[in-house]
Amino acid sequence: MEKSSTQTKSCQGRTLSPICLLVTSRALQFFFFIGTLILLPAARLIGALSIGATYSLGFVDIDGNQHSTADGHVTVIVLATPADREKARTVGDRVPEHCLGNPDYRMITIIRFTRKHAVIGRKIATALIRHRVNEEARRLQAQYDGKGIKRDARKDIFIVTDFDGSVSSQLGEAEGATDFGVFVFGRNRELIAQWHGVPSAEQLASAVK
Repeated sequence: MEKSSTQTKSCQGRTLSPICLLVTSRALQFFFFIGTLILLPAARLIGALSIGATYSLGFVDIDGNQHSTADGHVTVIVLATPADREKARTVGDRVPEHCLGNPDYRMITIIRFTRKHAVIGRKIATALIRHRVNEEARRLQAQYDGKGIKRDARKDIFIVTDFDGSVSSQLGEAEGATDFGVFVFGRNRELIAQWHGVPSAEQLASAVK
């Protein structure tokens, strides 16, 4: 202890000595390590959305329609990759029946692509999506007809393509992320619920009122 104390006192007057440089270097490494532990959790949360907070997010679907969380609807947003088609369909099947064909409610599916696409590649991908949308519209129309809902189901399917990550970033998603997510926004722009996975029918019913 006396030797260490002597070295410390010596460092106050001889800051360029090898011993002092070693002590200073170790001290900096220690504080840098502690600072990193403190900052890392905060860094992971940067951009994440918070339940109860309000957000004015805007999207344009493949039909050129503009949508916003600030236009008075209850909005279910599904964030998926092309490989998540079945998950997105499951979410749609679990939306409560009172939302079916009700213009006060809507579901927007954002399809994000993790690979870069040239202009021709984007056109081809969009054409394939349109084909699948038409298939889903026929499936949804059968449900409408079975429940006596007089409405064109194709007008209730909203698909947004995200080729550069700009759309996903509005939802707090990091560039290159591929997580499947579901978000529910209320009529007043507030985030009611969010899941990184497929919510149960009960969870969706609780959020979508």
